Amino acid sequence: MAVATFKTNPFYLHELLKNCASGIIQLPDFQRSWVWDEDRIKSLIASVSRAFPVGALMMLETGGGVTFKPRPVEGAPDAAKSVAPQVLLLDGQQRLTSLYQVTLRGLVVNTETPKKKKVKRWFYIDIAKALDATTDRDDAIVAIPEAKFVKGEFGRPELDLSTPAQEYAQLMFPVGQVFDWDDWQDGFNDFWKDEDKRTLFKTFKKDVLENFKSYQVPVITLDRSTTKEAVCVVFEKVNTGGKPLDAFELVTAMYAATDYPLRKDWYGEGKDDGGRHGRFVSAFKLAEAEKGILADVANTDFLQVISLFHTREKRQQAEATGKEGRELPQVTGNRQALLNLPLEAYKKYQTQAERGFLTAAKFLHMQHIYRIFDLPYQSQIIPLAAILADIGDAWESEAVRAKLVQWYWSGVFGELYGSAVDTRIAKDFMEVTAWTNGGPPPSTVSETIFRSDRLKTMRMRLSAAYKGVNALLMKEGAKDFRSGQGFDHTVFFGEYVDIHHIFPQDWCRQNDHKPEIFDSIINKTPLSYRTNRKIGGAAPSQYLAVLETGDKKTQGIPPDRLDACLASHLIDPALLRADNFEAFLADRQKKLLVLIEAAMGKKAIGGEVPDGDEDESDPDAVEAGMTIKAA
Repeated sequence: MAVATFKTNPFYLHELLKNCASGIIQLPDFQRSWVWDEDRIKSLIASVSRAFPVGALMMLETGGGVTFKPRPVEGAPDAAKSVAPQVLLLDGQQRLTSLYQVTLRGLVVNTETPKKKKVKRWFYIDIAKALDATTDRDDAIVAIPEAKFVKGEFGRPELDLSTPAQEYAQLMFPVGQVFDWDDWQDGFNDFWKDEDKRTLFKTFKKDVLENFKSYQVPVITLDRSTTKEAVCVVFEKVNTGGKPLDAFELVTAMYAATDYPLRKDWYGEGKDDGGRHGRFVSAFKLAEAEKGILADVANTDFLQVISLFHTREKRQQAEATGKEGRELPQVTGNRQALLNLPLEAYKKYQTQAERGFLTAAKFLHMQHIYRIFDLPYQSQIIPLAAILADIGDAWESEAVRAKLVQWYWSGVFGELYGSAVDTRIAKDFMEVTAWTNGGPPPSTVSETIFRSDRLKTMRMRLSAAYKGVNALLMKEGAKDFRSGQGFDHTVFFGEYVDIHHIFPQDWCRQNDHKPEIFDSIINKTPLSYRTNRKIGGAAPSQYLAVLETGDKKTQGIPPDRLDACLASHLIDPALLRADNFEAFLADRQKKLLVLIEAAMGKKAIGGEVPDGDEDESDPDAVEAGMTIKAA
């Protein structure tokens, strides 16, 4: 029988808040900061004042195998920092911190308005409204500025609570004294001679203030045997409305327990120090308005590469012991492996991993992939970086690089990196590095197939294979129809190059061709923005004539030069000039297929795409929205 690793008990709110002040309850360092605005705080106070439930808290006992750097709740005394916490608050930080700030701290609360303006507020309960059954309790909770008065017309105080006497005279009870109301009451003995006022306050204590003293909160406490993986899963489940917790945040908190600043290592210390993330963002940046190709590399991607090296090292050590029958450690970069990644491994492999990512950027540029938007698979950068980090300068060998190119395009056109890629990443890391050293081809190369009719169904601009065809055309020397220039990175960004139709959409519609046919990648190719504007919606025979003639600003391109440019896009000039759409499609499909076969190093398989494969659509709005516009 499984043994429960948690218990649920009610705790008095006052006790919980005192434990926050003393440091017995603290937060794990991965928790985000306290961010509640004044309206949410008022609503929370109102709920407690009516003894309504505000949700359970979840805590983790300290002293187990999960070690996080703790920090006191916001606003706790400095002395709390020197206390070893007994529990860490996983869920309920915003609620518990809000209640601590307004009830026990005794200082003005630094919060914000619902529109995110920073403000300082004191919170009060309007006694008369709180006892009025026709008034919403939220309306009885009042937040006023630090000076304790609200200005009305002509600068006169509309509400002045700057002294206890003013609070008492206007029947405004300070929330900061809900647990010790006797002190507030005893200061106004003369006023209590009024029988009506005395009766009113007695009722207020009984119906409202007693709810604070007797209020209990259900607390789920995870015991110290709880694993890091379980903490991560639990936190994600209970924080559906907040920032998702990823492995990087947990690893950051664990490393912080030994004073290693992982977050600073990744993000740097400020404007002039962007850390490793900043170096990735700016690495090989080819245009001012564009981010570098590594800009979307996540901190968990970086940890994955390090984990691949670390888990491989553990496997190699296990293999060296030669104990027959023992299960060998798995080489992996999955989340569990990241949560178990020791600091020593991070320090050992971080420089090598960063070099791998930077080399990956060079490799991608050599494939004519310049923008993040044109990257077929973001996830494929992880094994690419790991492989390049592992083989080092060997990638500069033409024979080794040819293998990497074949593996990369096999992954793209095999469409292998779309989902559930952890196993694929680890497998490619092991198999491709072995292949570069004379081993057998990796399964990504040997087992991947491409069906010839898949080209007909590539219509979505966000599809990996669609982007792959575009990059291959530029890599193989495609030249712009109008200028005759090849698409190196200077032309690519300077001329706003993107994927456009060869037979224009307007012409296709006018000639009763269906979008599922004319929107496929077979009828698209990389062109500059100005060239696409020249093409417009005319028949190919007409826009080719316009390109040859030129205009007042631009000299035309000679017919033979234009034909050479068309051929560089794997377009038969004669078929295009004859506006022969059907023959053009059949001819270009064959030529694109040869291009893909060369990249993958194997023949495609004939026949239609099997049922269940994605049949992509590419609405005009999608493509128009993704296309670069000239400044």
